[in-house]
Amino acid sequence: MRDSGFEFTRHGRSARTALALLAVWGLILLALLVYEASLVLVGIIAIFTIPAALDFALNPSAGMSLSADGVRWYSGKRSAELRFDEIDQFRFDTRLDFSVRVSAVLREPAGKRIRLPYECLPPHRELEEALQARGQIVKRHHFSLF
Repeated sequence: MRDSGFEFTRHGRSARTALALLAVWGLILLALLVYEASLVLVGIIAIFTIPAALDFALNPSAGMSLSADGVRWYSGKRSAELRFDEIDQFRFDTRLDFSVRVSAVLREPAGKRIRLPYECLPPHRELEEALQARGQIVKRHHFSLF
């Protein structure tokens, strides 16, 4: 699957992550200095910024590529690939939070789903068009819980 016609890559280090971290840390500093907030309360809030700070510092990448014969995806040290002849259809599930999860439904064993990691996925409309351009069946299911 080397001759990929569709490539998508996402990095952990982005301007959006930097702005979010700066905004939260600025508000924490403001709460400490101006409002004399409790260190315990501020510490608890700061703990929730650790995953974003690690993503920004380590800059992990995730992505996917489509070729004429299959799909390949990776996230950190994990990676996988499937040939299109193994896949019956792609299922796009819109969740209650309006995020779209994508699963590859396999031919054998019939109906088995392999969920593509969310961090690997490009914008869902873009992915749907790329899959359909390669002759793949795409089915949408809105507001399913599982």
